[in-house]
Amino acid sequence: MKLEPHIRLAHGNGGRYMRELIDGLFAARLGEQGLDTTVDAAMVDVPQGVRMMMTTDGFTVDPLEFPGGNIGSLAIHGTVNDLAVGGAFPLYLTLNAFIEEGTETALLERIVDALAAAATEAGVKVVAGDTKVLARGECGGVYLATTGLGVVPASHKLGQQYVQPGDKLIVTGGVGDHGTAVLLAREEYGLRGDLKSDSASVLPITEMLMKRPGLRFMRDPTRGGLATVALDLARESELSINMEENAIPLSEPVQAVCELLGYDPLYLACEGRVVAVIAADEADDAVQELRLSGVAPDAAVIGTIGEKKGAVTLTTSLGGQRLIDELEDDPLPRIC
Repeated sequence: MKLEPHIRLAHGNGGRYMRELIDGLFAARLGEQGLDTTVDAAMVDVPQGVRMMMTTDGFTVDPLEFPGGNIGSLAIHGTVNDLAVGGAFPLYLTLNAFIEEGTETALLERIVDALAAAATEAGVKVVAGDTKVLARGECGGVYLATTGLGVVPASHKLGQQYVQPGDKLIVTGGVGDHGTAVLLAREEYGLRGDLKSDSASVLPITEMLMKRPGLRFMRDPTRGGLATVALDLARESELSINMEENAIPLSEPVQAVCELLGYDPLYLACEGRVVAVIAADEADDAVQELRLSGVAPDAAVIGTIGEKKGAVTLTTSLGGQRLIDELEDDPLPRIC
C-alpha cells in the first residue's frame, strides 16, 4: 500500500486516510507482534500463579532520531526497562502515536521499523494502540505513549524497603551517554560527535541480577540520572549513601562535553543502564559476572549504603566529600 509522503490532518479523522495509515504502516510493521487493528481492546494470555506489573510512559525526544536509536526504539526500551528493573518479565505493550501534520511518512516508517525491531529483540508484543494527528505546530513531529504489562515471579522481592546498611550500590555501565548523545544530535553550541545513546533493553542484565539472592533493589537512571536514583533511594529507604567518584564509569566524550558546557554527568539520563543494590558479599561477584558475560562490560561497584538516615555524598577524586543535591532545573529537556 503506497502512503502519502507527508501526514495530513485527514490521517486522523477516522476515515480512509486513517485506515491506510494504520494498515499500511503500523499494522504492516507490528502485525507479527500480535497487533490487531480491527478491535479496540486486545485479549492477552498471562501465566497463572504469578503477579502482574504494569507501567505507562510517554516519549517526546528531540530530535526524533539520534545516534544509537530513535523515538520508536526508545519507547520500547523505556517501557521494557521500567518493568525489568521492577523484577518483571515484560510480555505485552500498547502504543499511542501522536503525529504532527506534515511529518514525513518516510520518517514515521523508520520510527515504527525501529520500534518493531526493538520489541522483537526484547521479546514483547505490541497488541493494541491508537493514533492521533495534530495540526502543525501542536506537536514536536511525533510523540509516543506506551503501556507495558509483565509478570513477576512470586519469589522475587525487590524494593527500597529491603535495602540494608552495608549493601553495595552498583551501576551497569557508563552514565550520561543517552543525554549527551541527544545533546550532540541537536548540534547546539556548535558541537557534533559520534557518541551513541546507550538506549537498549536491560532485560539481559536484570535476568542475571535476579538470580542473586542478595539483590535488594533495581532502577533505571533515566531522567535525573544516577544522582536522582540515589537521592530517591536514600529518601525512601531512610538510609544514607556514599558514592565513589573514581568508581563511576564515564566515557571520554561524556566527560568532555560536561566539562565544556558545565553539565554534571551524574544528572544526565541513561536509557540502557541499571542501578542496583546488592548484599556486600555478592556485589563483586555480581559485577564480575556481568562483565565476563558481555552484557555489561563496564559494570562497577560505585558506593555503599550507610547505617542511618542521611544525605547522599560523593567521595571525589581528590578525596573530598561532595553533597549530592536534588535536581532543580531540567538541564536537557525532551531527552526521552
